Amino acid sequence: MPAIVVCLACGFWLAASTDELATPARDDISAIRREAFTAAYNLDQAQAIEILTRAIAQHPDEPSLHRSLAAVTWLMILFQRGAVTVDYFSGGLTQRVEIEKPPRELDRRFRAAVDRAIALAEARLRRAPSDPDAHYELGAAVGLRMIYVATVEGAVLSAIRAARRAFDGHERVLALDPRRKDAGLIVGTYRYAVSLLAAPLRLMAYLAGFGGGREHGLRMIEEASAYPSDAQPEAQFALLLLYNRETRYADALRVITALEERYPRNRLLLLEEGSTTLRAGDAARAARVLDRGIDALGTETRPLAFGERALWHQKRAVALVRLGRTEQAAEDLRIAQQQSDAHPWLRGRVQLELGKIADLAGNRATAVARYRDAERLCETGRDAACVDEARRLSRTGYRREQ
Repeated sequence: MPAIVVCLACGFWLAASTDELATPARDDISAIRREAFTAAYNLDQAQAIEILTRAIAQHPDEPSLHRSLAAVTWLMILFQRGAVTVDYFSGGLTQRVEIEKPPRELDRRFRAAVDRAIALAEARLRRAPSDPDAHYELGAAVGLRMIYVATVEGAVLSAIRAARRAFDGHERVLALDPRRKDAGLIVGTYRYAVSLLAAPLRLMAYLAGFGGGREHGLRMIEEASAYPSDAQPEAQFALLLLYNRETRYADALRVITALEERYPRNRLLLLEEGSTTLRAGDAARAARVLDRGIDALGTETRPLAFGERALWHQKRAVALVRLGRTEQAAEDLRIAQQQSDAHPWLRGRVQLELGKIADLAGNRATAVARYRDAERLCETGRDAACVDEARRLSRTGYRREQ
């Protein structure tokens, strides 16, 4: 899935409205949503669904609760697909990505919840057309539906074109109340994402009314991450992705540390810490972090994401190959190969590391064969970076940096 899509998605994950004039009822709803999202971000998704379902029975006309149920359902679909790390969201922008359909029950739940959220938000906006919270709620609900179209249905450009309403809604929030830095999350992600488009698509986005500006967009997201609101953790997750993309690895690790403190049961944050540390070039530290995560998998009783175990072992193998510990790396890659649920791009990256091990052992013919397997699998998985590296190593071979 293209990186631009998750950049947009970060702005809609669980973005929340915060009423300026709090009431006991609003305080109660906000507390319920925080409890649900704390569970969701700790990977206790069934608990989050249960909390929100009970709350909707008590407050059936509260749009933020229906939107929250839709958001957690969407996260469950991504989890079941293994779309849970920065690595998954790589590659170029295409008009449509062919992906499998979501489970019917989850798809129905999402659509019913988000449609209800939009209808209730529209009714609230009709009653109070100058209320920034009403604009915020409608923009977030519409945006969530559009990002579902992109990440679950695969209609990337269709979702971007249709998302103008969400962008306009949150720009309106900022116009009505410039203090609402939380609204800058959605506006900022769109501005950043538009700046990544190829020139013709960027022009189309401008003509459709989307403002661009990579640095401006990133700054808006940073401000949202520092602003006390229910959307603060979503802004931090957005920064985790974008700092990695900007190769600002120290900043990304700082964000990960804060999220790990906030959501200590989310083992995927540890996986992301190891992956980001690898990108930063510190293989020894990455291996130690990934050791901790793999040890924890041995006692994990909750479901794993699709392909998760293979990913843990592939990541540690990358670190071990860089450290010259090829026998241990080969064992990790053997375990990764045994997992039947690994994505093609991940199987391709396993072959890439096997090729490096063969090169280090002086088995050039075997290495080239592995690199060609990696290229084929990564092309299937739309992993452009892996394809490029496999082609390069087929020509040059791999030599470990001392």
